[in-house]
Amino acid sequence: MTKGLLIVYTGNGKGKTTAALGMAVRAAGHGLRVCFIQFIKGSRHYGELDAVKRFDGLIDLHVMGKGFTWKSENLEEDTRMARRAWDFACETIASGKYPLVVLDEFTYLLHYRMLEIAPCLERLNNRNPDQHVVITGRHAPMELIEAADLVTEMQAVKHPYTSGIKAQRGIEF
Repeated sequence: MTKGLLIVYTGNGKGKTTAALGMAVRAAGHGLRVCFIQFIKGSRHYGELDAVKRFDGLIDLHVMGKGFTWKSENLEEDTRMARRAWDFACETIASGKYPLVVLDEFTYLLHYRMLEIAPCLERLNNRNPDQHVVITGRHAPMELIEAADLVTEMQAVKHPYTSGIKAQRGIEF
């Protein structure tokens, strides 16, 4: 029996988006369609943009943000973009076209109160019963963690950035 899972990758450690991408590739490998929606990333070119092109017709990637919100000079515009992206995600989830939908960096919209948690959880809980949704990002609210079927917290034990090593192509982006 198939049951759509709500999966959350959260925490301060590296690897949340990478884990979600791995799941998207796994699903595509089984011929399942995936919609991967990035809510925050957008001002930089990430390797995953090129990688998913190799899964054309199976993985649809949508970059809906313009960069990291906490560095924003126009939080009002970021909030408008976030709400438009959430509307797009709701339409995507409701379409039934994708057995797997990834909401990458979605927790930031909840953490910064760009969206209210209750209506988001209602939409997620009322999706097709066999549809999987993966949510990534730091600061996952307790309500989301409680609603999820699987939660993995990435914990930073050691990171090269703390030793002065900058982000590297193919590793961090």
